Amino acid sequence: MTGRPARAGRLLVVTLMAAVLQAAPARAAVQSPPDGVVIWGASADRIGEAVADRGYRMVVHTSVAGRDPRIRLSNAFGDRPVTFDSVYAGIQKEGPELVRRTNRRLSFDGSTSVTVPPGATAYSDPLPGRLPAGTDLVVSVHTPDAAGPLTGHWMAMQTSYATQGDHTAEEGGAHWTEAVGSWFYLDAVSVRADAGAVVALGDSITDGWQSTTDVNRRWPDYLARRLQKSQNVVKGVANEGISGNKVLADGAGQSALNRLDRDVLSQPGVRTVFLFEGVNDIKARTGVTAQDLIDGYREILDRAHAAGTCVVGATVAPFKGWSEWDPAAEAVRQEVNAFIRNSGEFDAVTDFDRILRSPYDQERMLPALDGGDHIHPNDKGMQAMADAVDLRSLDCPDR
Repeated sequence: MTGRPARAGRLLVVTLMAAVLQAAPARAAVQSPPDGVVIWGASADRIGEAVADRGYRMVVHTSVAGRDPRIRLSNAFGDRPVTFDSVYAGIQKEGPELVRRTNRRLSFDGSTSVTVPPGATAYSDPLPGRLPAGTDLVVSVHTPDAAGPLTGHWMAMQTSYATQGDHTAEEGGAHWTEAVGSWFYLDAVSVRADAGAVVALGDSITDGWQSTTDVNRRWPDYLARRLQKSQNVVKGVANEGISGNKVLADGAGQSALNRLDRDVLSQPGVRTVFLFEGVNDIKARTGVTAQDLIDGYREILDRAHAAGTCVVGATVAPFKGWSEWDPAAEAVRQEVNAFIRNSGEFDAVTDFDRILRSPYDQERMLPALDGGDHIHPNDKGMQAMADAVDLRSLDCPDR
């Protein structure tokens, strides 16, 4: 399984989409935050310094189908306003090249440009038409005078493209010669759909490290493909993993507690939060106890429940063989997992520890699922994780 449809089938789908989008009537802008459901997400972080007159052509793989797609641009970590004077969305053909007649200009409250204040986000107006499930959507942005801290998502596991100057309207790839492995400013895509969404809140395992680049084999990608074939109400999936992220402390991105509202609860149509974090708190050797992590989980539970969502908790996976593993860290992991499994405080539990561990050494990942560093699963392990999720639990039947 590659995570991409066959080339001919994919081109047929996106060509049909282009025709539908062109034929759809214009609609009035919808005020933010929008109705609808999030179908793609990437957690915002500071990823360097912004450059003036820079263009980014970003490839994202959506989950559920829907109408009137919108994007969200983020200046969450900027210390000054950032202006986007040209923003387009189209469909990938190959590399930076777009399928003909799919690249369309986005507006913001009716304007072709938008200035986003520091710490803020901005939704585009709906782009009339239907977006199929599993689309390789390409969002191109230009920032004429950007400076200061740059907001984006560092580890995309997806090749995107950059250039100097404004080439956002071009469907060809001649000017988009710089391949990049990050997303810049873009942190969400949503559509109008009769569906809900699950948001995966996690660290580098959720972010997809050790999965194959450019073929969408992170475990949330596999989960999205399962959901498309199901009868679930929840079909949208947003991946809000950050490599190195912790529940309790800032560092590699803001902590799960500090980014919960922006990355998760502010997304439209969210019915379920899938919480899979804790290993970075445990292995950091900073004195974090099992009770510290449990208290952090309980705060996430309380805030998510207050927002009307369910929370599925996932056990912390084995990591013996990783350089920071030791018996003391393992003892904390076992205590934390006992809470996740047995406390009854989560709306549902997915036991990733049981799925990934070796039957011969339950503190270690099964070699066939190990990406090689003894903490990150490979593609096969990512699929095993997604297959372990009870899809019925994501529909949040009891809330």
